[in-house]
Amino acid sequence: MCREGKKVIDRVFGGEETLAPGFKCSLVHFKIRTLQNITDNFHKNREIGSGGFGKVYKGILHNGTMVAVKRANSMSEQRRKEFLTEIELISQLRHINVMPLFGFCEESNEMILVYEYMEQGTLMSHLYGSDKHKLTWKQRLQICIAAARGLHYIHTYSKNGIIHRDVKTSNILLDANLLAKISDFGLSEIGPGSECSHVITKVMGTDGYCDPEYYKTRQLTQKSDVYSFGVVQLEVLCARLVFNPTLPLKKRNLLIWAMEKLERAEVDPENLREIVDQTISRTIEGASLLIFVELIKKCLADNHADCPLMEDVIQDLRHALELQGDTVSDTNPDDGLSDLARHAFSVIMREFREARMMEFMHMGNLHM
Repeated sequence: MCREGKKVIDRVFGGEETLAPGFKCSLVHFKIRTLQNITDNFHKNREIGSGGFGKVYKGILHNGTMVAVKRANSMSEQRRKEFLTEIELISQLRHINVMPLFGFCEESNEMILVYEYMEQGTLMSHLYGSDKHKLTWKQRLQICIAAARGLHYIHTYSKNGIIHRDVKTSNILLDANLLAKISDFGLSEIGPGSECSHVITKVMGTDGYCDPEYYKTRQLTQKSDVYSFGVVQLEVLCARLVFNPTLPLKKRNLLIWAMEKLERAEVDPENLREIVDQTISRTIEGASLLIFVELIKKCLADNHADCPLMEDVIQDLRHALELQGDTVSDTNPDDGLSDLARHAFSVIMREFREARMMEFMHMGNLHM
């Protein structure tokens, strides 16, 4: 690499990063020492979350861009499959409601993924189990609409589309403005396309969110994501864990308890208010609540044929927001990242391209 190109890379990362070849969107191949430097060697004070794949750390690149660094907790075959799936799939996706991947590291027995930093954390953390402020009903509807748009995009962006297979509140992340983005594509599968209605695959996902029809038949479809999203909406409505062993037996399983209440609500509407998060229950317009509840029922239908598509889910959610008394923007969200992420990512990529150009010019001069 020529001296000028090396200076550009050092200014951004302080290391010896390169652009990873073979991907539709530019991904940075990070060096392990760079990620160690920006996370204080993965210090516990930098830890901002954890999941099945591993722990997540906050890092700051040399140009000031904040990133989330997800480090695998093992080198198992399953972890490697998730790692490669995440890289391959996200490198193809560009949507404002899909979590962007900046780059990765596979070095020194490490598997690490580097993402946009989401300042407000997970949707789950705003519903229960933390000291973060409670979301208003309007904010919850807007978050659901954004997440639904992200799922609709991955379902339809190509002939086959992608089935997420692990939709849950901890995989919906929020930026500084509470803009929601779908994350964690490690368990995702390429869809069946037009010639087949489903993909036969091993059952994967998270207990409580997994589509019963998929669980019984191993037939995975986009409707499996719709079902999981129905559970997410139920959490948004009730602000309760999908399963809470500390509650009385009849209330431990959110789905069973809430659906029983919803059935009773058809006779006595007061049963409906009982399951709603009590901190916002009286702020919700009745018509908006009814549309939202009916949508949950449709998403959680026993038969896939009765489940809506994500585009129908979006329309119902928009209707619920309108009935709450708030207008819905018609802005097309399909043009890329949020403003903050787009700026940070463009700076990184522009400086890398400059470095690459300098290197190629330098090589050309050597051969003249």
